[in-house]
Amino acid sequence: MKLFNVYELFDIDLVKAQGSYVWDKNGTRYLDLYGGHAVISIGHTHPHYVEKINEQLAKIAFYSNSIQIPIQQELASKLGALSGYPDYELFLTNSGAESIENALKLASFYNKRKKVIALKGAFHGRTEGAVVITDNPKIIAPINETPNVIFIPFDDTEALEKHLSSGEICAVIAEGIQGVGGIFMPSVEFWQTARQLCDKYDTVLIADEVQSGYGRTGKFFAHQHADVQADIITTAKGMGNGFPIGGVLISPKFKATYGMLGTTFGGNHLACAAGVAVLDVIKEENLLAHAGEMGEYWIEKLKKIEGVREVRGKGLMIGIALEMECKDVRNSLIKDYQIFTGSSSNKYTIRLLPALNLGKEEIDFFNEKLTECLERVMVEA
Repeated sequence: MKLFNVYELFDIDLVKAQGSYVWDKNGTRYLDLYGGHAVISIGHTHPHYVEKINEQLAKIAFYSNSIQIPIQQELASKLGALSGYPDYELFLTNSGAESIENALKLASFYNKRKKVIALKGAFHGRTEGAVVITDNPKIIAPINETPNVIFIPFDDTEALEKHLSSGEICAVIAEGIQGVGGIFMPSVEFWQTARQLCDKYDTVLIADEVQSGYGRTGKFFAHQHADVQADIITTAKGMGNGFPIGGVLISPKFKATYGMLGTTFGGNHLACAAGVAVLDVIKEENLLAHAGEMGEYWIEKLKKIEGVREVRGKGLMIGIALEMECKDVRNSLIKDYQIFTGSSSNKYTIRLLPALNLGKEEIDFFNEKLTECLERVMVEA
């Protein structure tokens, strides 16, 4: 049997990782500024993370949600305190897409409506409900097609109010920062208007923080820069630092009933151990403040590099818009300079999604090599 060939792969076989670096089977070291889609939040193989997982693995790795799992409550309590949502409740999942699915279901259970407003350029996942609120027709199969999703222009509060005033909208969903879309952050005005209008029309406000959450922007969730609270917040990626885990933070206005939601693997012992370890490190190493400070430093430096047209983002979720298509630049950064970066649906934009404990030494190294790379690629072009 062969693998189903849906990924365009780099010819690199990684066998070791530590901090912000990874090594291939030939011993070549790479600076990882992508973190496997923003997953590596506290650095590869962080000692506390490894210790917590090993301890849990030696006790019990898995049992279903049919029994008491106290480490779930430990995770929920620590997440509530650190995120600023202590009065919310947590439903644990395996992934970002599963978190989105359950968020949509909760919203629809709440107000008995079907229609959802999403933003142009959005990416929320590839499963049944998540893919239809993703603005990419190429990944929507005929079975997924539905008239219940309305895409409005990014940051357009007038369009938002127009559709909400119909009284038919179940939920408004927005990413704290659009990642796949090219690192675009909704304005404070958009978030605050969305909050006011959702309250007015009894519509659920969902913040998709799967990629932009967990301290990446300098606050725990990116939407918190707008000083608003969402009704439901979805998370995953950086939540487990590589171990599959996701979550849905749920406002007290939603009332749980037995059987309303469910999952086999979500919230298992080993996943929760990974999640607790991540929160411990974020708190103990003050990574929220660190990510914010490093982001400000990095963005200002990037703006001065010739060939960079625009720098977008917040904290350590950064988009570098180039004056040329970025594919050749990204390939060169990997091949010639041993640096991993990310792409986006915007062909001119490179995504940077490093570990939150990245230092200035790595930032300065990347800026130096990006400058060299752009000069060389522009000459060759």
